Amino acid sequence: MRLCDLFTRLRILNLHLEKDYSLLSKHKLHALVHNSNTKMGRLFALSIQALIILSLVTFSLETLPNLSVSEHAYLRLAEIVIVLIFSVEYLLRVYVAKKRLAYIFSFYGLIDLLAVLPFYLALGVDLRTVRTFRLLRLLRIFKLFKYSKALSRFKRAFILVKEEMLLFGFVALIMLYLSAVGIYYFENPAQPEQFQSIFHSLWWALTTLTTVGYGDMYPVTVGGRVFTFFVLMVGLGIVAVPTGLIATALSQTRAEEVKMLKEHQ
Repeated sequence: MRLCDLFTRLRILNLHLEKDYSLLSKHKLHALVHNSNTKMGRLFALSIQALIILSLVTFSLETLPNLSVSEHAYLRLAEIVIVLIFSVEYLLRVYVAKKRLAYIFSFYGLIDLLAVLPFYLALGVDLRTVRTFRLLRLLRIFKLFKYSKALSRFKRAFILVKEEMLLFGFVALIMLYLSAVGIYYFENPAQPEQFQSIFHSLWWALTTLTTVGYGDMYPVTVGGRVFTFFVLMVGLGIVAVPTGLIATALSQTRAEEVKMLKEHQ
């Protein structure tokens, strides 16, 4: 019985050691994938960024005319290697995620999946039927954003002013509609082919309020021109107000980061 108990305890101890080793390995992998402050984490992040840029370069090179068969083969080989590495990276991120489903259906989780999905969809299938999926490879550029501290700062800044931005967006939509209504009643009698309805006038309102002004639709009546002047003044505010809100929030976010760094020092 004692020998049997000894074997049982050794087996339990071995299971605990395997579990601890598994947790330790998972912790190390999590640090490798998510912590760019360590040497290995920084190397991992830089390597993935370099591969993203390389994949975009190869994608662009494939559009060059008169490529030889060997050049196509080299580009294809580079694509296979890059996709395999991205696939391993995606599986690693799924493995180390605390909430795997949350990561899989998150923005960057979907981007990581879509970065490799077109390659696997094309296997064993006539490429002409899935040619449009090649454009999804361009989504790899969004993978770069996850390594950007500036983008993270911008996200926090937008969260700070989201209520103001939502309110301003609602007001901007009202102004867009009122501008379309106004220009329609001023210009429809003079230019019925251009300002056929309020819906047709929305294009003019959009280009004018955003101060783009393509020139394909413009007022010819005195009332329409005076109305356009006031719409342009409002348009300057529509461009300036959100810019000011975000700039202020970015400054506040930056100041908070500096304060936190000083506290840690």
